[in-house]
Amino acid sequence: MTAALAALLLAASCGEKTCTRPGETLPILAWHSIPADQLTEERFQELADAGFNINFSHLWSLNDALKSLELGQKTGVKILFTCGDLYGKTDSIVSLVKDHPALWGYFLRDEPWCKDFPDLAAWARRIEAVDKTHPLYLNLFPIGIDYPTIGAKDYRDYVRRFIDEVSLPMVSFDHYPVRLDGLRQDWYENLEIIREESARSGLPFWAFAMCVPHWHYPEPTETHLRIEVYTDLAYGASGLQYFTYWTPSPDTEGFNYRGGPITYDGQRTPMYDRVKTLNAELQARAGVFVGSEVVQVGVVGDVPPGATPLEGLPEGVVSLDTHGSRALVSLLKKGKDTFLMVVSGSIEEPMTLDIAFRKKACEVDREGRYVPVGKHPASFAVEAGDVRIFRIR
Repeated sequence: MTAALAALLLAASCGEKTCTRPGETLPILAWHSIPADQLTEERFQELADAGFNINFSHLWSLNDALKSLELGQKTGVKILFTCGDLYGKTDSIVSLVKDHPALWGYFLRDEPWCKDFPDLAAWARRIEAVDKTHPLYLNLFPIGIDYPTIGAKDYRDYVRRFIDEVSLPMVSFDHYPVRLDGLRQDWYENLEIIREESARSGLPFWAFAMCVPHWHYPEPTETHLRIEVYTDLAYGASGLQYFTYWTPSPDTEGFNYRGGPITYDGQRTPMYDRVKTLNAELQARAGVFVGSEVVQVGVVGDVPPGATPLEGLPEGVVSLDTHGSRALVSLLKKGKDTFLMVVSGSIEEPMTLDIAFRKKACEVDREGRYVPVGKHPASFAVEAGDVRIFRIR
């Protein structure tokens, strides 16, 4: 057999050319987005061009909130809706917007304490009495907060009480692991708890990437963004969010916000293009994540506190070696397909991944294309914070 014929036969074993089918779209939300004085079709198109399909602007006026729905409809962007009267005039406002084609869902609040749960649950039931179709959204604190102050025994108790007492259709939390002093080690534990508690209740969860330098956080590089979004997805996140799209006021006390995708005065920055490129890559690979279920996930190499070591090789894998480097290994099932993700656990050092499959496999490249790799041992260079994704037959 000639080398050319062997390559053709191997390529044919991958079946489809790409992993993503029409209609498979990963939800990507822009937090703290276009402000009231910039609500124009051009700004919404700019947001859509960067790969965001859900917009969350902190709007107070009902007229501004309604205008955002109209602009979202024109540009294909869904709206996470809020306005100042959503709480006090719940019935009338929900009745007004519930049938709008651009409505994605309703924002309740950010980072609640446990004492807030009863009131939030009552508010959620008022909204659901009028609109049972659109989701209600609320974002939780990350791990490591002052638990006695917020009224919880520990982080798991906080998440579990939120799920059981407020009873929303999804779980969202923010954790920005890349700091000036390196990668936070409790990030993996945070994802473990969120994943376990969401699975216990049969709920999807959403996670964040940070794209605006501030406080203890450096300017996010491509490496920082990749390790955040792909680790979130490897743990089973079904939606991604960026904090923040529009840079908050630099005068915000103590935070020194700067350099988000769009500056405070409305100018694009290099972060805009960085996020745009990554979002296009994520959508090209959306077929791996949309509708998938994580059936095994664990860390190899240096296992951080609270993380689960990988227990046994994933199905279809004969050998896997990162030569001591930390990596997150995740096995996802989707119908007849099985996908394997290996995410670098370092923001500084590249790693070498040596892997062999039981049968012929295909790698999913950045454009979502299947690239045959065969079943024999192969070696892959993985840049810091990056991922290799394979479909296993």
